[in-house]
Amino acid sequence: IVESGVLIGPGCRIGPHVCIASGVILGARNVIHAGCVIGDTPQDLKHKGQPSQVVIGDDNTFREHVTIHRSAVPGGVTRVGSGNYLMASSHVGHDAILGDKVILANGALLAGHAVVGDRAFISGNCLVHQFTRVGTLALMQGGSAISKDLPPFTIARGANQICGLNIVGLRRAGMLPEERLELKRLYRLLFRRTGGWSEAIAEAGALCVRPPSQALIAFLVQSKRGVCSDISQFKSPDQAMDGAG
Repeated sequence: IVESGVLIGPGCRIGPHVCIASGVILGARNVIHAGCVIGDTPQDLKHKGQPSQVVIGDDNTFREHVTIHRSAVPGGVTRVGSGNYLMASSHVGHDAILGDKVILANGALLAGHAVVGDRAFISGNCLVHQFTRVGTLALMQGGSAISKDLPPFTIARGANQICGLNIVGLRRAGMLPEERLELKRLYRLLFRRTGGWSEAIAEAGALCVRPPSQALIAFLVQSKRGVCSDISQFKSPDQAMDGAG
């Protein structure tokens, strides 16, 4: 079913039992497999049926039963970039933003207003809380859940915990060895620190000057929900969820 008002770019392939609702704009060469629902009403009780959109770039693949909801804001947009691969039964909530070359594995769930940076990998059955950010080239291990921002280039494990840098992903992305080395120093300084957070940020800004390091620092400074902490900082798994919500 393709409702009125849908725009579909050249070279798209749409499988059986797909529903594309009004307000969806598809770029070129997207592949939509059986049972996907794109642009349906947001799961937000405040939404009263006002028009809104889903805008999707080029060269994306949506496997079976992917769901993407349109914005809950009148005239707003749920946005998916280009070159993404969304595996079966993954979900993108209203007003979420996906960058480019993101992978959502089977059953990965993004709540409303989540933001996912370029080339992030969200593994199977992962949960991303509303308004939470996943940084560029971050990796969530299977079954992880975050309600705090996941810094770029890091690996999430469990609930609101990180366990190091996504070194394999950084190499595959072509990051220079000296950039990776500086990120390692920055990670130890910020996430395995013994002193205060603001002091560590100030020190890091002076010592780590390469673009990936500066991007990581900027992400942390801009966080409104707080950021995931290194697993070494937790005495028990329950501690990770303290203050979440």
